[in-house]
Amino acid sequence: MSGPIIELTASEYSKLRGRLFPPGSDDEEAAFAFADVRQAGGYRFVPQEWMFLTPDSFEYRSPYHLELADETRARIIKRAHDLRTSIIEFHSHPCNIVGFSPSDLAGMAEFVPHVWWRLKGRPYAAVVIAPDGIDGLAWTTSPQVSERIAGLNVDGRLIKPGKRRWRHWERKKTHG
Repeated sequence: MSGPIIELTASEYSKLRGRLFPPGSDDEEAAFAFADVRQAGGYRFVPQEWMFLTPDSFEYRSPYHLELADETRARIIKRAHDLRTSIIEFHSHPCNIVGFSPSDLAGMAEFVPHVWWRLKGRPYAAVVIAPDGIDGLAWTTSPQVSERIAGLNVDGRLIKPGKRRWRHWERKKTHG
């Protein structure tokens, strides 16, 4: 499988999963990494700094949707600008739906071009993590064209995206 890779240490991945799936919460959570992007042998996103969000970072949050507060979006973009890095968005699907929801895709269609413009064409990546799998997209050449990531390289172990379950998502959201 080809596609961009996101490099993480085992410690980073463990901390990320702990923050995305806190005990006692069924709501979606989010975190952002500010990453250098290396192009040798394909695109590789390498986090340099992390931003773990707090409850006041969101305009709205539920088990099936989240929306960042405007101030949070501005703070993320400013930090990436100051660090001269790309952004990797991570968010959880505690309902165990592997894949981006229609509202995720709609939000990225609006947010990615804005970030791309503000950060002068730096690549952007987004990863959804469910209890049983991951999925991810990266925009490396255009804010309108994404490609599926090859996976998360966690200390040499590649965690590949699972089978997308968008139809299951729509049934779950409608009937769940």
